[in-house]
Amino acid sequence: MLWWLILGTRGGLNRAKIIKKLNKRPYNSHQLSEELNVNYRTIRHHIKILEDSGVVNSAGEKYGKMYFLSKSMELNYSDFELIWEQLKDEKK
Repeated sequence: MLWWLILGTRGGLNRAKIIKKLNKRPYNSHQLSEELNVNYRTIRHHIKILEDSGVVNSAGEKYGKMYFLSKSMELNYSDFELIWEQLKDEKK
């Protein structure tokens, strides 16, 4: 499923960048938008996909809602790194 979310769909690069950021620390949507220089609504769209897929969890409400990697994603982060390398190779 992770491979499909990143390499198999449009928007995979943005989702991969979000995962990379959330691996370092939790962020809210606004912070991710600023960090990645991506439209806030675009971030919200990708966060929803990641959350629905069990890659990301959230805590809090509304504007202050913070996002972080799920335990499952943390356990499989090495798989993500392999996908990230493949993604970088495809973008060359």
